[in-house]
Amino acid sequence: MILGSFPSLKSREMAYFYGHPQNRFWKVMSVLFEEDIPGTAEGRRAFLLRHRIAAWDVIAACRITGSADSSIRDVEANDLRPILEGAPIRQIFTNGKTADRLYRRYTLPVTGIPAVCLPSTSPANAAWSLDRLAEAWAVIRQESGEGKHGI
Repeated sequence: MILGSFPSLKSREMAYFYGHPQNRFWKVMSVLFEEDIPGTAEGRRAFLLRHRIAAWDVIAACRITGSADSSIRDVEANDLRPILEGAPIRQIFTNGKTADRLYRRYTLPVTGIPAVCLPSTSPANAAWSLDRLAEAWAVIRQESGEGKHGI
């Protein structure tokens, strides 16, 4: 399971994860699984299902200005227990330090399951190239049961 913090404005408009064209999440996924970047929400859902990856956000609702994680206030966390009880989740990953901090604060005390923090795919994390991100994110390929083929 990969958890972001809260969807960007563009993702909220698209009504699907990582909808901002500059976010590198789907580019990283396409590199890891050697597939074309899915262009639609349905294609993205199918991609995640095919690779046995769950995607969600730590936050269900909050006050936020635009897409800035730094402006997040009045957090209401998603309750992950129904997902964790109903699906064979083997590992939880957080997409970036904000998602990780929020997970540790709001969700870890409820689930008791530690998460692995991966570098953010946000365009704000410009210090990480696509290749570096793919290398760091390759661990999810192992957890999804597909191994680490050439990555």
